[in-house]
Amino acid sequence: MPTPAARDRILDTASRLFDRYGVRAVGMQQIIDDCGCGKNTLYSHFASKDDLVVAYLRRCGDDWQLLFDEATATASDPLVELVRAVGARAVAPGSRGCPLRTTLAEFADSAHPVHRVAEAHFVRVRAQLRELAAATGAADPAELADRLMLILDGLYANGPAFGEAGARTAVAFAEDVLRAARPLHVR
Repeated sequence: MPTPAARDRILDTASRLFDRYGVRAVGMQQIIDDCGCGKNTLYSHFASKDDLVVAYLRRCGDDWQLLFDEATATASDPLVELVRAVGARAVAPGSRGCPLRTTLAEFADSAHPVHRVAEAHFVRVRAQLRELAAATGAADPAELADRLMLILDGLYANGPAFGEAGARTAVAFAEDVLRAARPLHVR
């Protein structure tokens, strides 16, 4: 009988390997060997690699939601705080960027289940940003949200190269974008 602890251990191992090497570069046997589980145990929890990758992406989506909730819960300017939180994550040692974005790039076929899960995540993120942008009084909240999403994507793509100075620059840029988007009486 499969146990939740074994499933979590397999997913923890796969997540670590996927984050380090990319999804396509990691084989199921590598996960089995690194985890120390048997092939039957792995396949009793995940019928295929695609199922395992989907579970990994859902976990990454849960991690995003936690970061989003923490960053926006009490901040006086939730969008700036969100950029700050992503900046801290993007420049952390070993960061290879957004795991959902990198996995989306590895699975270009829009009909593939992994691609669909990653794409759905970004649709949700965009909706979250648009909701926050609408609360700012911006003349065009959708445009503001899209600009901030591009800043977040830039942080994930360039954070490891630009480091903390780059993260601070992204926060300042987000503040400038927000200032420009708000009506004069709100600034």
